[in-house]
Amino acid sequence: MLRSLFSGISGLRAHQTMLDVTGNNIANVNTTGFKASQTQFQDTLSQVLTNAGGAQDGVGGTNPAQVGLGVRVAGITTNFQQGAAQLTNRSTDMMISGDGFFVVRKGAEQLYTRAGAFDFDARGQLVTPDGGLVQGWAAAADGTINVNGPLTDMRLPIATLMGALPSGNVTFEGNLPADATAGDPLAAPPVPPTVLNRSIDVHDAAGTVHSLDLAFTRTATGWDVTAAVAGTAQTSTGSIVFNTDGTIASATLPTMAADPATGMAPLTVDLTAITGYAGLTTVEASTQDGRAAGTLQSFTINADGTLLGSFSNGLKQPLGRVSLATFTNPSGLEKNGSSLYSTTVNSGDAQIGAAGTGGRGELSGGALEMSNVDLSAEFTNLIIAQRGFQANSRVITTSDELLQELVNLKR
Repeated sequence: MLRSLFSGISGLRAHQTMLDVTGNNIANVNTTGFKASQTQFQDTLSQVLTNAGGAQDGVGGTNPAQVGLGVRVAGITTNFQQGAAQLTNRSTDMMISGDGFFVVRKGAEQLYTRAGAFDFDARGQLVTPDGGLVQGWAAAADGTINVNGPLTDMRLPIATLMGALPSGNVTFEGNLPADATAGDPLAAPPVPPTVLNRSIDVHDAAGTVHSLDLAFTRTATGWDVTAAVAGTAQTSTGSIVFNTDGTIASATLPTMAADPATGMAPLTVDLTAITGYAGLTTVEASTQDGRAAGTLQSFTINADGTLLGSFSNGLKQPLGRVSLATFTNPSGLEKNGSSLYSTTVNSGDAQIGAAGTGGRGELSGGALEMSNVDLSAEFTNLIIAQRGFQANSRVITTSDELLQELVNLKR
């Protein structure tokens, strides 16, 4: 039989595979996170008709004469080039800007995907459209996240609470006027000293609000401070003495012991940021570290994958962090359907870490990565595959005609 017949058959098979790959790319032109594939051909074994000959005295060297036996598909590689971004404004949609993959658990199997169209199920679990559980690290009660710990299912139950925290430190800032009067009890009538009253809400262990009241009383050497938490037994005194340039020379901070009856923790009033310039009365409470309990209202995602919850008490706290994975050879991953990939012996093990580290890329909330299929290139490949198929079919037809002529030699 003619070798060209088998070469033509191999060409038909190879270009049929190319057509299949191209068709699949076009079919997934709008698939979230889809990565296009490319077909690579290589020739098969060649039959040697004449071996190469070395040069000798008076005789030149000769090249080998070989006839190829066709073509075969050398490989189908995946193009992991970044796809275009599409804004969705859905808080659960995430897009990776970089080379990372989301980590997903389905049963006991760990899979990976670039498609970030996630949602919450009835249990508050962050899941893929086909039910895969997105993996990450849950935050502790105080909002800290250990990215070196084991992966867990990302959960965000509607009933998530931020527990109450008793106040332990209160800070006052601003200026106490250096030109305030210290009073004169011997004058007629007596002149009272300048007194400035300030207050701030503080919390006990149950989150109940109490008023911390401070009275700043001008003295001959500085200011005396009296602190008391309304409705509790917590009281304390302190004092501030200023240098002539308005800075603090010495300060005794009001410090109150815990009050078990009301659940108030030990409380310290920080006055070290106060100044003592003339003509300005701006002293006010600035911060306190307690809080009331709150329920989860909404959440956002940071570029590092942190889910930041907004609570009814007006505060925000990390709830968890989405993990990302990278691979030494992403093209070695095996497609498992549903836009998921699994590792193979040639992809390397998953290197799991946080977004923004180790080349894993950053996350964008409210957006999705679209397919990276280039329709103009795919339709060009479609034409190339079609013409290649037609040309190889013509080789088979021509070989058949030659065989027919051979059969017709004897009639």
